[in-house]
Parts: sequence; C-alpha cells; structure tokens
Amino acid sequence: MASSSSSPQMKHQVFLSFRGEDTRLNFTSHVLKPLKDTGINVFFDEDTLEKGDELLVTLSQEIATSNLSIIIVLSVNYASSKSCLAELSNIMDRKDTEGHIVLPIFYPVDPSGLRNLAGRFKTPFDDHEPEKLDQVQQWQAAFVEVASLEVLMKNWLE
Repeated sequence: MASSSSSPQMKHQVFLSFRGEDTRLNFTSHVLKPLKDTGINVFFDEDTLEKGDELLVTLSQEIATSNLSIIIVLSVNYASSKSCLAELSNIMDRKDTEGHIVLPIFYPVDPSGLRNLAGRFKTPFDDHEPEKLDQVQQWQAAFVEVASLEVLMKNWLE
C-alpha cells in the first residue's frame, strides 16, 4: 500500500472499540492494561475524548490515525448503540479500502448468531430500521462481516 502525503499520520497503534456501559470497567480494562503495559499506544475514548467533541467526527479521525482495531462485539448491547455501529462500519470500510487490520473479540457471544443476525442480534437493527434504512443496512453488513472474521481466524489458526 503506497503512502501519500494526504494520508493521516498514525497516532495510535490500536483503536479499541467497545460498548462502554457493558465492558468499560471490567473486560475492556483487562484488555487495555496489558496493551499499555507493553508500550502499545491505544486509543481509548475515556483517555482521549474531550467533552464537547463531536463524537462521530472525532472517532472517525481516531480510527483513520490507527493501524489496528480490536472490536469487542457484545451481545445485543453493541448493536443497540448507533455510535458503536457507525464506528464499526467505519472500521470495516477502512479494512476493505486501506487494509486496516481488524481483530474481533467476541465477548461473550457466539459469532454465528452475529453472522446470521438472528434472535437477540436482530432486534437492535429492527429498532434502528425506521430511521435511515441505507445506514442501517450498512451497519448490518459491517456487523455480519466482522462476525465472519472469526471463521477466517479459526481457519488460519488450524
């Protein structure tokens, strides 16, 4: 991948995407600490975002200046957050267009439910549906794609 003078300078090695109210104080902190302890520069919204920042614009800029994303996909709660889904969609777009590295962590869900958008994983998208159909379909595609990465990782590890 050729670099151009217009591409953003990398600020973070890792962009950590998660549903804060579900994992910020438990699982996410257990992921964050060893990364930071080994000297990895991690974007963590609590450390970096200023009050009053335009959330989606700022997160998009931070994703653009990171070269690795760890996606923590939660049960229904990750998909119920529009900002999490917008973040995920942005990350998956960058994966497809710029080779952005995406490592999903499924906590504590079965990725097959996410890939099929079945049961409890379908409900949040139904709730978003009336608002902006095109955007919701883009979010669904990103959600299914990140769940499909689990199959690729299993095959790679075998």
